[in-house]
Amino acid sequence: MDNVSQMSAQRLAFLGDAVYELFIRERIVNEEKGPIGELNKLKVGKVCCETQSEMFKKIEGILTEEEFAICRRGRNVRTGRVPKNSSGSVYHQATGLEALFGYLYLKRRILRIEELLKIMNI
Repeated sequence: MDNVSQMSAQRLAFLGDAVYELFIRERIVNEEKGPIGELNKLKVGKVCCETQSEMFKKIEGILTEEEFAICRRGRNVRTGRVPKNSSGSVYHQATGLEALFGYLYLKRRILRIEELLKIMNI
């Protein structure tokens, strides 16, 4: 996709949320045993904004300038809503991570997504 760099950070985060969750679900299905309800609890714990914010901190130091710029754009998105159980800074950092995953997916950089997930220990 040629216009990925010009796409709004909010759109990238919208897609990145689904991409991130899909990779999490794939890992859970392949690595965990138990009923679907238990697998869902594991998934919810990994896709919540607090966990995403922590995951961003794990990869922040190895991001390229381009990737960090996408995260910064995502963090600066003002949605007007922050989940009750989260702070604004945590929520915005998670949005930055989601924007990065959306960006990498649209750029077809699946190996980079896999690399980042490995560093995050996901």
